[in-house]
Amino acid sequence: MPLICFASPKGGVGKTTLSANVADMLRRQGRTALALDLDPQNSLRLHFGVPVGDLSGFNAQLLRRPDWRSCLRQAASGTLLLPHGAMELRDALEYGVALERDPGLLATPVREMLADPRVVVVADMPPGPSQALAILMPMANLVVTVLQSEAISAAMLAEIEAGRFLGNGTMAALFAGRLQFVLNGVDMASRLSRTAAEAVARHLGSRLLGAVSRDDAFAEALTGQRLVADAAPGSRAAEDIRQLAQAITALLPANATMPPPAPPRAAMPWTAPEWGTH
Repeated sequence: MPLICFASPKGGVGKTTLSANVADMLRRQGRTALALDLDPQNSLRLHFGVPVGDLSGFNAQLLRRPDWRSCLRQAASGTLLLPHGAMELRDALEYGVALERDPGLLATPVREMLADPRVVVVADMPPGPSQALAILMPMANLVVTVLQSEAISAAMLAEIEAGRFLGNGTMAALFAGRLQFVLNGVDMASRLSRTAAEAVARHLGSRLLGAVSRDDAFAEALTGQRLVADAAPGSRAAEDIRQLAQAITALLPANATMPPPAPPRAAMPWTAPEWGTH
């Protein structure tokens, strides 16, 4: 039932990495987690072990109104995944125009996903303003904004905090209050990174959900197409993700149904399971 959107003012800040690992950590907490990739880079799938050459996905087919259940994948860990799919530039332009004309193309299937009270949907949004984010904002419980621990984040903080990257107009202003923040790539050994992180933390206060350290464990996990909690469970990266997931959980609706923990099971192939049966 809850929807968590991971967004960012710009690309290259680790948004997709955090989306994938938080979705996995929510699953480890006993929730049914669905990772939804709406970023045309189509890279969320790589964190869950989908082969590089497998370019199929839900969002790339959206103009043909596919049944999203038929595009659903399940990772060996149990996390559900809707990959974005490969998309040519011309298709991407048509996609943006189509969403502006008919927001229901995306809103309707997402509402169907959220109708299952057992499910928490973690959506990896395109960087910067997008039609997809404008459509999902009214449905989202949280918009988790990923900032890199660098000087530019501290310098632009007032504009970022105001939610201007969400787009212009009344709709963006109305839902800017749902913005929460996470600092990524904090390097405590770097004076610049630490100073920037401290400045951001002081300014945001309670709206800062957490900070994630710069840790090679993330890159090493992605190289093996694994989640950091699997590849390096004792790492600082895994602990930071665990704390971030806990902070997010604390802000989710109290009436969100928590299913009983599933018993351990053998790894499953990448198939399209029945929705809500896992």
